[in-house]
Amino acid sequence: MHAIDFKEIQEKLSDGFRPWQRSFQFWARATDIYTGYKVFQLRMNFVKDVNKHEEMWERQHELAAHKVYSMCSDLGGFFLKIAQILGKPDLAPAAWVRKLVTLCDQAPATPFDAVRVVLEKELGKSIEQVFETFDEKPLGSASIAQVHRARVKGDKRDVVVKVQHPGVEKLMMVDIRNLQIFALYMQKTDIKFDLFSMTKEIEKQIGYEFDFKREANAMEKIRRFLYDNNRKSPVLVPRVFPNLVTRKVLVMEFMNGIPILSLGDEMAKRGINPHGKMAEAAKFNILHSLSQAYGQMILKSGFFHADPHPGNILIGKGSEVALLDYGQVKELPDHLRLGYANLVIAIADNNASLALQSFR
Repeated sequence: MHAIDFKEIQEKLSDGFRPWQRSFQFWARATDIYTGYKVFQLRMNFVKDVNKHEEMWERQHELAAHKVYSMCSDLGGFFLKIAQILGKPDLAPAAWVRKLVTLCDQAPATPFDAVRVVLEKELGKSIEQVFETFDEKPLGSASIAQVHRARVKGDKRDVVVKVQHPGVEKLMMVDIRNLQIFALYMQKTDIKFDLFSMTKEIEKQIGYEFDFKREANAMEKIRRFLYDNNRKSPVLVPRVFPNLVTRKVLVMEFMNGIPILSLGDEMAKRGINPHGKMAEAAKFNILHSLSQAYGQMILKSGFFHADPHPGNILIGKGSEVALLDYGQVKELPDHLRLGYANLVIAIADNNASLALQSFR
């Protein structure tokens, strides 16, 4: 086999993503979206019919959503993370959420030659020495890493191999700096909210995601907690192969299932009425499993999976839920955990004085 030049591969991968080019693309597109809203606000001053305002805002949000989607999709990397964050109903207009939620796991894949280099450098052995089989085509590719299906030598179970994209950490830091400058400008001119501190928290949290050893430890900690505290864990958590974990490579148990966003299509294929009793029961079981898992993680343990976007939730046989990707986890101090638990109880009991005390 011919020798692979890792430096050459890295240069090819980053060819269209030089820092100054990414910065230019970001600022050009962000300025276009921002000025679009400013011009729209001026136009709204001349529209006297208040009933038309809501419809006009919806159209403007739809237009901006397409532009934000294109920016995140074309730039990839960190901007796919931003799409995941903004693609939640409590953070962005409904039109943005509908568009951005479809961006899960749509990052461009790293060529297999580069994947091989990262794997062999990290594990200290050739792919053939470690794996019986290894699918060159990835199962999916996200902002920081991509995953491949494989089988470890001497083990009949299928595994998932998560491999970090080469050079992605450096590019993400460039993107974060640009976003922080934009956040500072926005909070000084338009938004009365500390956006900059939010971007600093994003920077800290994303920094953790580049260490797969940390992710493996978090996965095992949550897995042990859920399996030890229930007769049957409300969600499935992949088992880690500890001897095949490095900072840039993570080998774990393969989870069979359907991405939660594809569940409706899968039901239609099988001739199941999405509004029938069977479908409603399945939806209830899925929601119950997720609520129970998150309730226990947040309120009982205080250590929880902090990235439950649709790309990280698989639905298996019998509506079993598998929770994937533990790069984002948070730990609540006891006083905050107990304060939040009391707040939930106070809201459930309609107890205003306890709610106020819990907030404090």
